[in-house]
Amino acid sequence: MEGITGNMLLLSSICLISLTNANTGPTIHNDYYEVCEDTPIGALAFTINASDPENDTLTYEIYGVNSRYFSVDTSTGRVSVLGELDRERNSVLKIFVEVSDGVNITPGELSIILLDANDNEPIFLEASYDVDVLENTPVGTSLFKVLATDDDTSNAGVVHYNIDAVTPEAGRNLFSIVSMTGEVRLNGSLIYTSLNQFYQLKINATDGGGRCHYNSTTILSNIVFSIITVVDVPDLDPKFIGLPYVGDVVEHSSVGQTVLKVTAMDQDIGVNDEIIYSIEHTDSSGDGLFSISSDNGAIVVSSDVNRELIGDIVILTVKGTESQRNIHGDYASATALVQINILDINDNIPEFFECEDVGDELSCAKCSHFTVEVLEHSLDPISINMKVKDQDKDSKSQLILEGADKDVFSVEPKITMSDIFVQLRVKQPQNLDFEEKTQMVLQVIAIDDEEPSFSSSATVTINIMDMNDVSPKFPQSTYRLNVSEHSPVGTTIASITAEDPDTMDKDRLTYKLLPPSILLYFDVEQNSGSVYVKSQILLDRESRSLYTATLQAIDTEGKVGTAMLEITLTDINDQPPVFNRESYPVSVDEGADLEVKIEATDADDPDTANSQIVYHIMPSKYSGNFTINPDTGLLTNRAILNREAIDPNLEGKIKLNVTATDKGSPPLFAMVTVIITIQDVNDNKPEFNASSYTFQVREGDKGAHAGSVYAEDLDQTAYFNRISFSIIDGSFGSFIIRSFLDRQGYRGDITVDPDIELDYESAHRTYVLQVEAADMEQRKSVVRVEVNVLDVNDERPEFRPTGPFTVKENTTITEVIGNFTGYDKDGNHSLVYELESIKCICKGSETPCDSFILDPNGDIRVNPEVTLDYEQCDQVVIEAQVVDVFTEKGENDSISTGKVVINIEDINDNAPEFISSDSVFVVLSESASKGTSVAEVTATDRDSGKFKEIEFEVMSSQFEDTNNAITEMKNLFDVITTQQKDLYVGIIQTLKELDTNLQGKYLVKVSATDPGGISTNTDLEIFNVAQSYKVALIFKVSEAEVEETLDDIVRSLTDATMASVVIADIRPVSDSDTQDSRSSPHTVIEAYYIYTNGTALTKAEVELKVVHEDHYPQLVALGLVAVGESSVDEPNTDPWRYILLGMMAGLVVLLVILTTSMMCTHRKYKRKLKAAKAMNTASMVTPDKGKSGPVVPGTNKYTMEGANPVLNLNIDTAMALDMDDRSTDSDKISLNSLDYSDDMTIPENGSKPDAVKDEDIPPEYTEPLGAALAQRDQKKVTVNPLMAYNNPGFSTTDL
Repeated sequence: MEGITGNMLLLSSICLISLTNANTGPTIHNDYYEVCEDTPIGALAFTINASDPENDTLTYEIYGVNSRYFSVDTSTGRVSVLGELDRERNSVLKIFVEVSDGVNITPGELSIILLDANDNEPIFLEASYDVDVLENTPVGTSLFKVLATDDDTSNAGVVHYNIDAVTPEAGRNLFSIVSMTGEVRLNGSLIYTSLNQFYQLKINATDGGGRCHYNSTTILSNIVFSIITVVDVPDLDPKFIGLPYVGDVVEHSSVGQTVLKVTAMDQDIGVNDEIIYSIEHTDSSGDGLFSISSDNGAIVVSSDVNRELIGDIVILTVKGTESQRNIHGDYASATALVQINILDINDNIPEFFECEDVGDELSCAKCSHFTVEVLEHSLDPISINMKVKDQDKDSKSQLILEGADKDVFSVEPKITMSDIFVQLRVKQPQNLDFEEKTQMVLQVIAIDDEEPSFSSSATVTINIMDMNDVSPKFPQSTYRLNVSEHSPVGTTIASITAEDPDTMDKDRLTYKLLPPSILLYFDVEQNSGSVYVKSQILLDRESRSLYTATLQAIDTEGKVGTAMLEITLTDINDQPPVFNRESYPVSVDEGADLEVKIEATDADDPDTANSQIVYHIMPSKYSGNFTINPDTGLLTNRAILNREAIDPNLEGKIKLNVTATDKGSPPLFAMVTVIITIQDVNDNKPEFNASSYTFQVREGDKGAHAGSVYAEDLDQTAYFNRISFSIIDGSFGSFIIRSFLDRQGYRGDITVDPDIELDYESAHRTYVLQVEAADMEQRKSVVRVEVNVLDVNDERPEFRPTGPFTVKENTTITEVIGNFTGYDKDGNHSLVYELESIKCICKGSETPCDSFILDPNGDIRVNPEVTLDYEQCDQVVIEAQVVDVFTEKGENDSISTGKVVINIEDINDNAPEFISSDSVFVVLSESASKGTSVAEVTATDRDSGKFKEIEFEVMSSQFEDTNNAITEMKNLFDVITTQQKDLYVGIIQTLKELDTNLQGKYLVKVSATDPGGISTNTDLEIFNVAQSYKVALIFKVSEAEVEETLDDIVRSLTDATMASVVIADIRPVSDSDTQDSRSSPHTVIEAYYIYTNGTALTKAEVELKVVHEDHYPQLVALGLVAVGESSVDEPNTDPWRYILLGMMAGLVVLLVILTTSMMCTHRKYKRKLKAAKAMNTASMVTPDKGKSGPVVPGTNKYTMEGANPVLNLNIDTAMALDMDDRSTDSDKISLNSLDYSDDMTIPENGSKPDAVKDEDIPPEYTEPLGAALAQRDQKKVTVNPLMAYNNPGFSTTDL
């Protein structure tokens, strides 16, 4: 019956497998998707691309750690964002997907590549950048460098720096920052004393912006502040404060008395050096009188001060010197003048001095006797050259007279001060008579006004002189004299003398003519009195015929006698004709007739020929156009007057010289100028001096002068020939013209509009202007002016897209492999390329490198010192700047750098590499048949493309038995090459059935070869493991649940056994596995436990390791209930046999069920009694007893390690539980399950055998053994004293 049942189950499995294989599972086409990291929650991320050959309806499910970020529509496969995505935290999210068509489930792993969105602002590495800068730091010095990082990629991760603000604003131009590097430089001089001592810079870091999910570009920025502290340096001289310095000291003050204090300060206020004071210089009078304290600058008296010796003022030059050297290595110093006023005291008597002029100076000497001469009867003050001096300052002296003649005189002043002359005045002139007294003597006494005891005196002797009191006298009061006009100089007219009765004046008289104006014509001999002619020319009767003069006679004392002279000129013929006008200005319109009357007179007698006049025109350039009547002087024109025929420089004026000549002998004549102005009329229009003009002007030069046009109007007057220029067409608002007077006509200067900047690169390279010239009455002419715009190198160069270029790895060529291409809109340019950076793309990340060389002409060459290796870096990005060295205006480099991508082309230079694995390969009875996979190797080739393809081949195979004997095995294994992404997997399969009875291992040499013939070998060890090492584990969960948690189960078993777990089979529990059919579904996992050396664990060894307290709870949580015997596979039989036997099994099913039920009922009460006894016994077992020898309750068997009783150890359960031979098989089968009874609690269906934990209520147990073990655990001090493991798989009945 058991065989029939097995055949039926096998038949059912075969049928199920056949039906399953008939429906092909769905296919997942894409294993990666790209999603923007800023995709909002709820938005569509991607749609899983899967299909089914039968077009069955598909359902989708995602799981895994990263599945929490997404949700999937199970019917459409549309995946939406469920949680916030962050590329910077995880750029690739891997999730697992299952696609089901209702019958088959296709699992897969999806890689979600998160695309960058600009969601990270630049972050400065420092919270602030504070620096101290010396004030003498040179301009251009780099002060510090800021650095901000941005976790975003591409332009969003490129940071540009800018200084947004400087506080104070006055320092805005002192600092600059390099946009790309963040280097802050000094742009201007720092002056600690006159500028600010602190500056705050607001530095902005802005990324290049980016976008991903949304269409708008996001630009993020951040700021940081920098405090720049200016550090003072000793570069300034000290400075005296409180100027000017003026002090007072009383003469004869005590030595050491302080006069005043000077103070100097260091202008470098941040240094504030100590000042040392000294007296640098003293004027000669005050030398040694004063000294100064070097510490505090106090000036004190050092010797006796006498104002009368040194004067009122002493000037000192004080010096303040810094105690430390300045930046030039010198001791900086400053000087100041100190004025000390010497205050006087009254300590001197007045003294008399006689003063005389010596050259330009007054010389005075002490004197006690003075002598002076005075004219008799004189009333004038008498100067005696006397001064009274008192050396005291501001002293006053009282003067008095003493002596016999003191009443005749008085002294002035009565009160005198120094430097005032003392004089005498005559009070009684009648007593001052030479005939009565020739000499008088006086005493002058000076008394100090403040101190009368201070006095002195001097004697004055006065000698009286005689006086002249008679004046000279002429014999006649009036003299009438005649002389011819124009008489020769020196001609004597008359000799006239005077008389003086004073004897002192005898023969000592002198003569003089008055007024002074007469001396132009006449004069007198000073001593003789002879009157004579002084000017022949000026004696002109026609101008003046009579002269009057006063003749003076002067004695020795200046007394004067006078006589009147009347001098008459007699006539001669000497006058030429005289025109009645100095000139004749005449105005006449061109084309009109001219008539001008010229008149002249002659001063000679009109009745003589000398007064008759004849007129004549002097020959000149234009004199032939005119004529004059010789008698009447009427001037007229002979031809038509044309203004334009006259030299323009004459401004229409013709000058004629007309003469008037008398008929005397010799004849005399006169000449007059006749100025004839021919008035212009507007009878001409402006005319340009050229038919057209061509000019050139440089682009970009605002207000530049393009050229000048010239026009002339032949009209001679400014009103008619004034020309104004204008541009009437072709300017396009780019040019203006201004009119200027030129040497010949007018000039029109054409310039570029100051607000316009011409651009050679624009459409207007040539302007054709129409320039108009118009006079004041709008007579016009037009000329064509062509202005060509000249190219100025003012455009910044730009890059043209180039590349990508390709170069083979390991190349040694030195030729150009690529180039940058730039262009410049300017016609004249010279481009030079400068390397900015070289970055190698190595395994997806950028790394600075020097793989290439950039020539100045933009050519790119391989750096011969660097070997290109595709396997390390497959791409290089070169960034360069292009500079126009001919730039004349503006920036000379490109706005943005250019990039060239160079792809490194792979060559076959790498051998395949095997990837080591910790897997243990074994040959099992299940895999010993032909075509079974027994091992696999994995290899990769660092080359790319076709060169990375790998083919595996089994080179040789041997067998090494347990005695290390090696036997060659030919044609035993083959390898199948498969590819999994970038890895190649070689699956080792058997070519024929293997002998599982052999003890040892297979040694298989496998080679991996790429298409270039480069190969690598590896040796595999495949262990031959007997079927006896297969161990079955029973889990109280369904087969599907086991499949779902299989990875966790294998991991736990590996941790417990420290061996490689090889799963042989997973199947539902059959009757042969001692499964009680009445319990929930159970599943058997059959597996081998093999160490890396090929040694396998036996069932007993597996049991001991599995039940260890460190691993057992975890396995129980996964559903483990028992370690069972592994069923031995029966030999293959004819499938029709199982079909027939299966049909027969249906007839006996009812009989089997009834029989089993009766057996269970027979043993029911006996089992309960034994179970209760086992419960009592187990609860009495203590830890101490366990240490001395743990036992299995109800038996005399001891465990190996003193652990709790376990199920299915090698114990004869029949003997242990006193079962006799009458016990049936059904009784033994029931040892692995619990009986159902009314007084025992049964767990609900679907509950897992996890630990039951409740902090307040003691747990309920379904088994007496569980309750007993729980009571033992309560004696231990643990965190959870009421925790116990409940495993319904174990029953006290089995014990």
